Amino acid sequence: MTQRTLVLKLDRTRADALHARLEGAPFEWRQPPHSRFQVRGDGVVATLYTSGKLVVQGKGVDSFELLYLDGAGAGAAASSGTDRSGSADGAASSTKKPPAASERAGSTSFDAARTTVGSDEAGKGDYLGPLVVAAVRLTPEQARGLAEAGVADGKQLNDTTIRKLGPAIEATCQTAIVCLDPPRYNDLRDATGNLNILLADAHAEAIRALVEKDDLIVVDQFGPERLMEKALAGAPGELTQRPRAEEIAAVAAASVVARCTFLEAMDRLSEEYAVDLAKGGGAPADRAARAFVRLHGRDALGKVAKLHFKNTSKLGRG
Repeated sequence: MTQRTLVLKLDRTRADALHARLEGAPFEWRQPPHSRFQVRGDGVVATLYTSGKLVVQGKGVDSFELLYLDGAGAGAAASSGTDRSGSADGAASSTKKPPAASERAGSTSFDAARTTVGSDEAGKGDYLGPLVVAAVRLTPEQARGLAEAGVADGKQLNDTTIRKLGPAIEATCQTAIVCLDPPRYNDLRDATGNLNILLADAHAEAIRALVEKDDLIVVDQFGPERLMEKALAGAPGELTQRPRAEEIAAVAAASVVARCTFLEAMDRLSEEYAVDLAKGGGAPADRAARAFVRLHGRDALGKVAKLHFKNTSKLGRG
């Protein structure tokens, strides 16, 4: 029986019904961050997030769906789709699946037989929102599974797919996330005066939370190698840095988790400040920043923006 992932959106009534059905069933209960609960049983892991998103993954998804979702999940699958291949609904289903990470990495010196901790970041080029660094630790078996599911560099996937894959990866793999919201980011950027130093420290913090002896550490290279070597001095594992490291499954998974966290943070900030914050560093971000300043004043801009970007100096124009 093959691995399968099911992603549903449940309203409060259906979520409560599912919780009631699972009580007394033979599951181990946990509560990861941002979740109502997670249950683990024979061949299946199911996580219900506070947003109402349910992610069920493993070889026992069919049985779980039959036993526990015939009532609670009814109608939800029609609205959010049953994700059996890792692709998103609608437009994403027509997107050509990228080559599997294991295939692309096969021609390199990467040792696919080792447990790997990969890290990547999101938000570095976005004027608004946080800088997020994520690390993911994968066994060789997990790496093959994610590669076969089409997990790729988060920059190659649309937001709908990212929002589905991110929670699924967090539910089934060891992950660590460092999210620098704009106020913290601006303070650290001012203190270091160098974005690459800030990045190295954030990557090292995420990696150190996961890495074990004999692990291979793979970082998508963003600056001089000595920066990461210094930041990870004394940590277990063997460090390698390489451009386009997203061809390695652990880095690709980290890219997806980082991007998903970034999108969720943008949603939170947009709701908190009643402004639709835009991604990127172009005109949409400038318009969103001007709208924020009109509502909250320029002195508050550092709550949502990376102030050292040139966008800040353009706010007085037009």
